[in-house]
Amino acid sequence: SSGINAEWPLRPGDRIYDGIDLSPVLMDPGHDVIDRPVWYYRGNELMAVRVGSYKAHYWLWTEFGKDPLKFTFCPGQYVQNVTVHDQFNHTDQPVLFNIGRDPGEKYPIGPKSAEYKTAMKIISPIVADHRAKLVKGKPSLNYCDNAVQNWAPPGCEELGYCLPIPKSNPKLCYWDH
Repeated sequence: SSGINAEWPLRPGDRIYDGIDLSPVLMDPGHDVIDRPVWYYRGNELMAVRVGSYKAHYWLWTEFGKDPLKFTFCPGQYVQNVTVHDQFNHTDQPVLFNIGRDPGEKYPIGPKSAEYKTAMKIISPIVADHRAKLVKGKPSLNYCDNAVQNWAPPGCEELGYCLPIPKSNPKLCYWDH
């Protein structure tokens, strides 16, 4: 958006652009940073949104399949009812994290807590407004390739737990949600 504003000041006003103009911050380091939601999509499905210090997950899915070994590579990464094998729709009651104090998203905020209710009173209208105004386009990252989804962190060789890297075969993805 910064480049568009600098090079194309008379851009069409009939649409909402994804991005913000950073030129005020780039030109004046003392300028306030613009706080806005960060949207997490998979295809055309809203998976999560971050608003301030909170991140609300509307869908959960690890994509690790049925191999439980993949959850044991990094002790402590499994989160009950969050790290799931199957897609799970939480749009009626999003799974909420305060990523300011829990950046690893390991401790969901209970939906009956005052903190959850207060945060969702702020997040829910933002999501409703976003969905009402969203004009879906064709995703530009709509390709899947198992070779890039391989998990082989440094040190896995020493543990004997590296996963074999499959041959690259990019293809159009199908999102079944």
